[in-house]
Amino acid sequence: MHLGIDGNEANIKRRVGSNIYAYELLSWFQKLDKKSNFTIYLKSQPLDDLPKPQENWQYRVIKPTTLWTRWRLPLDLYLHRPKPNVFFTPGHYAPKFCPAPFAIAIMDLSFIHFPEMFRKQDLYKLTNWSRDSILRADHIFTISNFSKDDIIKNYSVPEEKVTVTYPGFDQERFGRRISPQEIERIKKRYNIVGDYLLYVGTLQPRKNLTRLIRAFAQIKGTHHSLVIAGKKGWLYSKILDEGKQLGVEDRVRFIGYVTNKDAPALMSGAEALVLVSLYEGFGIPVLEAMALGIPTVISGTSSLPEIAGEVGIMVDPKDVKSITRGLDQAIQLNEFQRKENAVKSKVQAKKFTWKQAAEKTLEVLYELAV
Repeated sequence: MHLGIDGNEANIKRRVGSNIYAYELLSWFQKLDKKSNFTIYLKSQPLDDLPKPQENWQYRVIKPTTLWTRWRLPLDLYLHRPKPNVFFTPGHYAPKFCPAPFAIAIMDLSFIHFPEMFRKQDLYKLTNWSRDSILRADHIFTISNFSKDDIIKNYSVPEEKVTVTYPGFDQERFGRRISPQEIERIKKRYNIVGDYLLYVGTLQPRKNLTRLIRAFAQIKGTHHSLVIAGKKGWLYSKILDEGKQLGVEDRVRFIGYVTNKDAPALMSGAEALVLVSLYEGFGIPVLEAMALGIPTVISGTSSLPEIAGEVGIMVDPKDVKSITRGLDQAIQLNEFQRKENAVKSKVQAKKFTWKQAAEKTLEVLYELAV
C-alpha cells in the first residue's frame, strides 16, 4: 500500500484549525501504520516537528509552487514512480488531476453562508476550487455532523460519500492539571492582571468578535478583562477598533498568537473560554477548554452544541444581549458549580481523540486504494 498525502496544511509554524487537523493526522498515521508506504508532498522542506523520515515515510518537495495543486502536483503524481494507490488532501484543494482515487477534508462551508466576510481572492478559490474538489473526490472527510449535512445539502453528494472524523485535543498538554504557579507565570508573560474571559482563535469577521466586545462592554459591576488571543486573519481592523469606540479599550486585551506551550495555562486561568462564532465547523479551543475543566460560552448554532453537549453555556451569536447574559452567567458561577461543570466537561472531552480520527481516516483510505 502506497499512500500519497498533501502535507502543506501541516507544514506551518503557527498552526490553527485546519493546520492542527493536518498535523495531528500525519503524526498519528505514522504511529498507527508501520507497514504502508507514505509519501508526503510539500512545497518546502518539512518543519522539524513533523514526523521524522523513515523507510516507509518520505517527504517529497516539488517546485515551483505557483498553482501547485493545479498543475505541479498533478504532473508529479502522473510522472513520478511509484505512484500512490490513494491520495489524501487534508484540506479543500485537491490536485486538479490525479491518477489514483483521492479523498479531501472539508472543515466547513462558511464561505457559502458568509461570503462578505472573506477577501475576494480567497473567496474565489474557496468557492470554485472547493466545489471542483468536492465534486471530483472519491470521498470527503469532515469534522462534524453539522458540516456533513451542510456539504450534502449544498453539493448534492451521496451521504455515504462523506465521513465525519471528529478532531481531538493534545492530551499531554490539555489533559493535565495546571498549577496556580504556572498560571501566574503565563499571566505575567502576557501582562494579564486579575480575572479574565478568554477568546482563542484567528481574528476574522466570522468569529463575531465585534459583537463579543459589545456584549462584554455591557456587563455591569465586573472588574474582568476580555483577553483575545490569536493571530490576525483578514478584515480585522474593525475588531481592533471596537473596544476604543465603546470605551473599554483598557479592559480588552489583544495578546496576539499564543504558543502551544502557553495555551493550556492561559485557558486554565480564565473564568471561561468564549467562542460565539457565527459559524464553526468544529471549534478545537472549546474542546481544549473542556479537557481542562474550564467553562465555555459558545454559540448555540452550527457545530458547537454538537461538541459541547450539555456543558456549554449557549448563546445566540447574533444577539448582543444574549451574549452578555452568557458571559455574566459564566462569571457568576460559584465554586460548586465550577467543580460540577469541570467534571462534566472533562467527561465530554474524552469522547474526542486524534487517534480515533486517524484510525477512521486510514480505514476509509485503505478501502479507496486501487
